[in-house]
Amino acid sequence: MKRLTLLCAVMALAIATTSVEAQGLGGLIRKGIQSTQQVQKKQEDKQNQKSAQSSQASSQTSAQSSNTSAAVKPAGNGQVIYVSTTGSNRGEGSKASPLKDLQKALDKAQDGDIVRVAEGNYLGYMNSGFIEIKTWITLEGGWNSDFSERDPLKYITKIEPTQDQLGSNGSKGVIHVNKSLDDVMAKTPKGTLIIDGLFINLGYENIYMPADPSDPRNGCPSEKFETGRIVDAIPPQVEHQIMRSDGWIAGNVIIRNCLILNGVYFGLQFGSRCGEVEICNNVILGNRYGGVRISGGDKNGEASHVNFHHNTVAFSWCRDKEQADMGYGYECMTYVNCDIHHNIFACNNYAAIARTHVLSGPDKPIEAKRVTNIFDNAFFMNAADLQLPPTGGGKWTNVKVENFEDIDETIIPKVEGNFEIKKGDSFIEALNADYLEAFAKLKVVSSSSFDANSAANQYRQAHGMNMQGSETIRVSMYGNRYNFDDALKLFGAKSGYGAQKP
Repeated sequence: MKRLTLLCAVMALAIATTSVEAQGLGGLIRKGIQSTQQVQKKQEDKQNQKSAQSSQASSQTSAQSSNTSAAVKPAGNGQVIYVSTTGSNRGEGSKASPLKDLQKALDKAQDGDIVRVAEGNYLGYMNSGFIEIKTWITLEGGWNSDFSERDPLKYITKIEPTQDQLGSNGSKGVIHVNKSLDDVMAKTPKGTLIIDGLFINLGYENIYMPADPSDPRNGCPSEKFETGRIVDAIPPQVEHQIMRSDGWIAGNVIIRNCLILNGVYFGLQFGSRCGEVEICNNVILGNRYGGVRISGGDKNGEASHVNFHHNTVAFSWCRDKEQADMGYGYECMTYVNCDIHHNIFACNNYAAIARTHVLSGPDKPIEAKRVTNIFDNAFFMNAADLQLPPTGGGKWTNVKVENFEDIDETIIPKVEGNFEIKKGDSFIEALNADYLEAFAKLKVVSSSSFDANSAANQYRQAHGMNMQGSETIRVSMYGNRYNFDDALKLFGAKSGYGAQKP
């Protein structure tokens, strides 16, 4: 009976995703969906009761997501609104008369509409530095000026704010999903949101130390760097995500063919109340705190599933220059199942993948149903390839890729096919050589001037005051801006793994 239910769910998913594939998803995405289905079936064949049940729930959720969104009004079946930097905000949004302001087009869009955006830099309403999405739409960048050809790597559609926007976008994600896409009563997805071919770079808005290698306070390894280290204190640094939601998203989400670069506070962070989240074919690079964090909003932990595949996630930086926490490529959160496969995780400052959030106490039965599969991924020079909760002491359990198969199957059911990238690989050659070399030689130097026997501290101690001292922490590099053009070279750097050319 369980096999029949699972088969029906998979068939429903295959039928329901046909309309999505028709929008240019291509063989790469179909392969990712098929891979996830194969994982689910293999788990049941192994008679792993926990994994099979959660995978079945995930398949049913995905099928319900597509079917429900089809009943509502699926993304891509409405009208097409065109946006171009050469357009006019008095235009009608047609191909012949495109709008100039992307935010105006988004405000005009209804559920199911497609917003097509030509090459150029779009900074939102009155150049505020962010855009806000309030309906179930397809947002599609990478078009040429007359909308006759689409190539995201050739016709670059970007959102690249500068420090001029610091006063107007601090509380918003650069791409901000409004709470109107949530519904606290939703049990099945209410629609589908697609973000495709947008290149977002915060590297010119963030505050960095000067690009002067002669002063060790700057954390600038050489004159070949564009900036010194990122400033990790606020103010003046303003922390906001590149992609975020106001709360939960009660529907399916697809994020593909995007560049998420130089984020100061997470690259992509949002909550899924219910539905299938597919994040694929993106370069997610140089983001502080973490590259991706998707939380689940269903109290039973069964309504949301993340399919994270064919992404390149590199140089995720820790929270501050002490580099003692955060710095994750992909952070697995509670109340959501996920399949992580065919990605490249490289040079992540604390861990490539973290599965450190765990439910306990009365929520332990919910945690027992949770499935996290990590398979067929490539790893390179991460501080840890996988981070798990402590096994006895107070420190996290850091696991290298060659030890993945030793992990308890109840935690990570599927771990086959993961490997370490070898020297001379095409992917390594595509990385910025100076940035990579400096990261490999990264140093954190700490010095303290505390002296308990100093006259000042003896006086303070005698009068019941706390003793004082100072500590200086210097880093050779930390969160320095990664070059935009070099980041583009990572699309298609390794065949079959990481982001491919759109």
